[in-house]
Amino acid sequence: MLSAQATELLARAVLALLAVGVVVFMAWDRRRLGYTRMQYVLYVIWRGYLHFVWRATIDRPARLQPGQGAILIANHRSSIDQFFVQMATPRVVRWMVAREFFKLPVGGWILREVMGCIPVSRAGIDTAATKAAIRLAQEGQVIGMFPEGRINETAELLLPGRPGVALIALRARVNVVPLFIQGAPYAGTVASSFFMPGRVRVRVGEPIDLSPYFGQEGDRQVLELLTLRFLKEMARLAGRDDFQPRLAGRRWMPKPAPQEDAPCPETTATGS
Repeated sequence: MLSAQATELLARAVLALLAVGVVVFMAWDRRRLGYTRMQYVLYVIWRGYLHFVWRATIDRPARLQPGQGAILIANHRSSIDQFFVQMATPRVVRWMVAREFFKLPVGGWILREVMGCIPVSRAGIDTAATKAAIRLAQEGQVIGMFPEGRINETAELLLPGRPGVALIALRARVNVVPLFIQGAPYAGTVASSFFMPGRVRVRVGEPIDLSPYFGQEGDRQVLELLTLRFLKEMARLAGRDDFQPRLAGRRWMPKPAPQEDAPCPETTATGS
């Protein structure tokens, strides 16, 4: 039998080997994903939240061609929907985020320098942000967007859609991949979702080939047709083939659901 001193030395050696193994694995995993150090730190924290707090699962990854740009779209029920869209691909998803969030001391730095988000104005059409999203998609980046344009706090499955996704996708000449998120926690504030457990399910649809419409981004009817199609595809992923999508007018605002019909927290366009 080993002496107490030898047993202690062996235990320390095993722990040291395990620590080295973890470090080597994390270094290999970060290079495999192509993340920066800070992106990988956030990735590890994010994975922990997904598994232990939100118990999130996804039916399959998005079918994206290596190095090819794309736009991932999803319904928007929670301030943390971006985290669930990111599950669809190991590539970093770039988001258009309201400009005021970039003024936050730490959060603004993370959005700008770590996550590479695109600042966008809430007032009207932000041409600079739209051009930035188009350029990134053309360069092979993955852009995340919410066609509803805001968090849906109504009893409707989906809010009326806005044409921004179609416009950017056609100008960048990339495919659009629909997703549907079910069970994302939300209690009315951005921070609330981080303290709420959930059981989130993400369903991923097939890429929508927009090549027949390339060059027609100036045609309003084409943009509206595609916007309705995107909403219809998301509804189909939710099991609602009967859903009739609508378009948002310039002055459209959602009506809050009656208290008794309000959607459960378990179930954010641009990022919001």
